[in-house]
Amino acid sequence: MKHVRSSLPTPTSTDSFWHSEPNEFLIGHRTTEELPKEADIVIVGSGITGTSVSRYLAEDERAKGKSVVLLEAREACWGATGRNGGHCQPLLFYRDSEVAAFEIKNVSAVKSYIETHSVPCEWRSVSGCLSFWVEEALQEAENKVAYLKESAPEVAKFVTVIKDKEELKKHRLNEEALGATITQGAASLWPYKLVTFILEKLIKDGKLNLQTKTPVTDITSQDNKHTLHTPRGAITAPTVILATNGYTSAILPHFADLIVPVQGTMSALFPPENSTILPDSHGMVGALGQPTNSDDYLIQRPYSGVPNPAGHLMFGGGRGAGTLPTVGVSDDSIMDEDTAAYLRSALLKILTLDGKTEGLNELKAAKQWSGIMGYSKDNHPWVGKVPQRDGLWIAGGYTGHGMPNGTLCGKAVAEMVLGEFEGKDVNQLQAEMVKKGDLPKSYLVSEERIAHARLLASVAAQDEAGKHGVV
Repeated sequence: MKHVRSSLPTPTSTDSFWHSEPNEFLIGHRTTEELPKEADIVIVGSGITGTSVSRYLAEDERAKGKSVVLLEAREACWGATGRNGGHCQPLLFYRDSEVAAFEIKNVSAVKSYIETHSVPCEWRSVSGCLSFWVEEALQEAENKVAYLKESAPEVAKFVTVIKDKEELKKHRLNEEALGATITQGAASLWPYKLVTFILEKLIKDGKLNLQTKTPVTDITSQDNKHTLHTPRGAITAPTVILATNGYTSAILPHFADLIVPVQGTMSALFPPENSTILPDSHGMVGALGQPTNSDDYLIQRPYSGVPNPAGHLMFGGGRGAGTLPTVGVSDDSIMDEDTAAYLRSALLKILTLDGKTEGLNELKAAKQWSGIMGYSKDNHPWVGKVPQRDGLWIAGGYTGHGMPNGTLCGKAVAEMVLGEFEGKDVNQLQAEMVKKGDLPKSYLVSEERIAHARLLASVAAQDEAGKHGVV
């Protein structure tokens, strides 16, 4: 079966709220006026993963003296990381405990960097409230949490299940909620501000050459070197790292069925007048008739201590309310107006928002926009060397769950690349990383994994059947 490749990122994307306070240093930035003809390492994609790869290379003595060029098709952080829900929340019971422990570690790494460098990105440690509105989905969650308590009690201690109506009210859920899981160690943030802070620092420290508005249209390989073709010319490097997530197959057609673009919709909504900040971040499973394999998700911006402190409700999801296709869609210049309308009205029915809500049928949107996620065919990210393409590496396919994964997936790729520079056996290095908890085994790229994934139903078929992972 022929799978449709992703398009390149469109230059005319919808207007994300997260870009409403742009990093002026990075807009239109090209560290060198001309695109270098050669580099030691080229990274493609400037979201959380590509930026993380850049940072961990810069922090490692083994990369000293290596030239690193980061190519971005649009402005810096203009893809999924600049369009997501602002969550950094580990999902502890939907996948195995190895993945759960890794996500906890990832959130901790993000928090540590933000605290060390005092990054002004609205980081707020919150509990994650995942509410269930369909009995079957609640039962599945209870079973998975019970299994986690037996198999990985150290991870399970972060999760509790609540079903008592009075308890649910404390989390602002209305009386129709059947139950919820409360996860400690979640957070909300302004992701674009974190990523652009890191990029600006790397560039000013002389550690990175960033080339924005430089889409890669093709990669050709010869004599253990890869040439990346762009409208501004070509750049050749022995090591190339793709941090392109939902857009991967645009330049790596072999992955068209393995990482599939899926369009999501986000909104920044004004809260009711005189309302108070929510104590949790939220995910909603099966609320208002939405499919149970595709959560709605919500964080709230602060009311004080930040620029524009309006307490915006950053609410996304609503795929089941839309009428336009989403799976296989890589164009974020389009937004489904039916999904957008659902997002404006749903919170008034799902949550008990305080303040002046009487007579309100929907919340006013400051912005509504779309973004492109990368859904993995086997529901796990792909991190490692691309088979039969020596020197070509990948980290992506987060299935809408990139913030609790991308930082340490980027670090893992940097570690593999630098280990190979030292002459280490990559397979052995990967085994050591898995043993230390630096990367789940299920994330590693291999020919065997690709072959196994190709036996599974397509991402579109899994999504249609309601079987693809909760995001």
